[in-house]
Amino acid sequence: MQDYELMYVLTPELDEAGIEEASTRVTTMLASRGGEVTGVEPWGRRRLAYPIENYLEGIYSVVRLKLDPTSLTAIERDFRLNESVIRHLLIRPVA
Repeated sequence: MQDYELMYVLTPELDEAGIEEASTRVTTMLASRGGEVTGVEPWGRRRLAYPIENYLEGIYSVVRLKLDPTSLTAIERDFRLNESVIRHLLIRPVA
């Protein structure tokens, strides 16, 4: 298991219940792929540096997790299929 950091941006059209549901779906998906979520840091609504799918704002969240490297491709695929996520980045932080 290695440490990873995941940042994802949700569509700004979501209300509070939709944000909670999307966040729960992300943590559930990570746990089902063998990940262990060690921290969640919601950053809230922020302006995007450039338009993504005609959105000028997004709802940011950072998740710290422990994950087996073999499940990275499945997690990347799951994020590409999730319609409420407009952008994501999964990195391994430098120790």
